[in-house]
Amino acid sequence: MTHQEFLREMFDNPVLGKPPQVKELTEQALAAGLDPLDILYGGPTRDRVRGFLPALQEVGRRFEVGDFFVPEMLMSARAMQGALVLLRPLLAARGEKTVGKVVMGTVKGDVHDIGKNLCNIMFEGAGFEVIDLGVNTSPEKFVAAVQQHQPDIIGFSAFLTTTMPMIKVNVEALKKAGLRDKVKVMAGGAPVTAHYADIAGADAYCPDASSTARKAKELVGADGDIPTGTLVEAVNALEQFMRVVEPIAVVSSTE
Repeated sequence: MTHQEFLREMFDNPVLGKPPQVKELTEQALAAGLDPLDILYGGPTRDRVRGFLPALQEVGRRFEVGDFFVPEMLMSARAMQGALVLLRPLLAARGEKTVGKVVMGTVKGDVHDIGKNLCNIMFEGAGFEVIDLGVNTSPEKFVAAVQQHQPDIIGFSAFLTTTMPMIKVNVEALKKAGLRDKVKVMAGGAPVTAHYADIAGADAYCPDASSTARKAKELVGADGDIPTGTLVEAVNALEQFMRVVEPIAVVSSTE
């Protein structure tokens, strides 16, 4: 496959919402020597029908005119997020030193992970080691992870209003295990607010993935750079895309 053929496939497959194919294409393209910037933007000419970010724009356009609906948007976002995980190490400017350790998970009863995964990308780009517990994570599993990994920060992600109370449940579980004072708690997700995170007992709230790295470094007292440039542009583009989907998806999930 030529480079141009790769880039065209990297437009078509995210638009069609095919995460496995997008992941495989990304791996093949990198092995074939494509520049990660070209994979994102469609090549030096920034062709609007090639590459991942033009694909994301096309999905958004189709949603606006009523050709695509929430399921298509979510599948495209998941495909793009999977590609970013592969591209991140090549785009993020980070040193060898790890500035801290973060345990991340989506709370019990919630299986949404795109926002959490974007936060992980930003954490790692800032030099943090991330232990991802996945979705539907019980308080017991969070407690066990803190005991095992001794992180500086633990992050709770909740996508639904019905799962938001698990943030406070998790904080209480840490207190009961005698671990609350040993770790900083960050909380976030589509319905979560700064006020809610505060009354749930979190140390910090972040409204989006882009702010997580800066806040995390503040919490651990670490100096140094946070992710900038292309990595942040890609994460911001996907977050902006998800802001259209999330309010609708939250309503659909709670009906």
